Amino acid sequence: MEDYLNQFHKLKDIFLEFRVTKRTQDNVDKQRKEIRRQRALVIERVAPSLRGQKRDDNCQEENTLCLDLVRGESHFNFIKMHLLSHFCDNIPQFGNIPMYSTEIGELAHKTQIKAGWRQSNKNDAARQIVHSYGRQHAIRMRLLNLESLKCHDADLSGDVLHHLDRTARTVTAAGPVVRRRVLKGRREDVSNVVDFSQISGVSLEIIYPELIRYSRHNLPAAHRLPEDHAMLRSLQVELLTQREIPVLAFQEADVYEIHRARSTGNLHFRNQSSHNDWVWVQVGTEEMYGALRGRQPYAKLVALLKIRDYRSDDTVRRVAGVQMLTPVNSGRLSDQHGLVTGKMREDARWFTIVDIGTILGLAHLIQEEDRRWLINSRIDLRTFNEVY
Repeated sequence: MEDYLNQFHKLKDIFLEFRVTKRTQDNVDKQRKEIRRQRALVIERVAPSLRGQKRDDNCQEENTLCLDLVRGESHFNFIKMHLLSHFCDNIPQFGNIPMYSTEIGELAHKTQIKAGWRQSNKNDAARQIVHSYGRQHAIRMRLLNLESLKCHDADLSGDVLHHLDRTARTVTAAGPVVRRRVLKGRREDVSNVVDFSQISGVSLEIIYPELIRYSRHNLPAAHRLPEDHAMLRSLQVELLTQREIPVLAFQEADVYEIHRARSTGNLHFRNQSSHNDWVWVQVGTEEMYGALRGRQPYAKLVALLKIRDYRSDDTVRRVAGVQMLTPVNSGRLSDQHGLVTGKMREDARWFTIVDIGTILGLAHLIQEEDRRWLINSRIDLRTFNEVY
């Protein structure tokens, strides 16, 4: 962080023109008008053949003077720039400091100010916004008190109980819409398990046992995949390259960010090398893997698959092939840098098939050395809160 701030300090003059205040802009406009008035008087005495060149010179000089005024009156001397120099020490010491996050203020501006403005008649709107929010807050507090009394078997009238039931049904019906996980980018060169083995480079001797293990551990007995290798070879397979994962935004209940996890295999991505992302996968309870709380960042996505079982009315199983990482020190945070370290598995199960629904989102890993990575748990506020 200090290196970034020092580099910004050296080059900050480049950005001063984007820190223009309204007062500075007014001064620039006044200066520009005065310069043009003076130049107009001078240019009348210049020969007509030289006026074009004179205007170009005047325009360049005018822009230079205005830019000098902008840079002279603009600055970066405000508190947020100073606080950046303390974040590196404060966040490891105090954790995620709420006052550093603008999410709360932005959310309050959206729900309290904008919604209240739209509901007002735009006449003395500030007073109406305050009164409207106050009434909503009082009603919510009243409902919470009644719900608490109901849970403690208090003697409530029938009308109150009926109103509480109606409110509960309304809240349930208007709950947040859960976004679907979407698979995209079907490859036309894969139609069965054998094709997938040839394209991915994963041998059939690894794929067959892994499919059987996945079926036994994740599917009900009546809908499991066949365990005969000949029947597994005949299953229809679709290979896809992208998975859209909706992830709840930080401190939001119905706003989602879309993580696009890509697994292009041996295909190039945007005319460059192949693209196989790191992802978080839920593999256990919150008591497992220390600070990771039952989640593991696996290595590269090897494949995104749809497997169609013709024996069960063409049931489609959406699975992902991933390359396993193992948390070092049982997933506990390092005393040196406060991050969890993961390493490549040494056993034969380097290729693992998991249900597509267990993929929680993209993960950010930093390579520490060969076959070892640091799990960046400070990439965003949501990940920071979940780990720390």
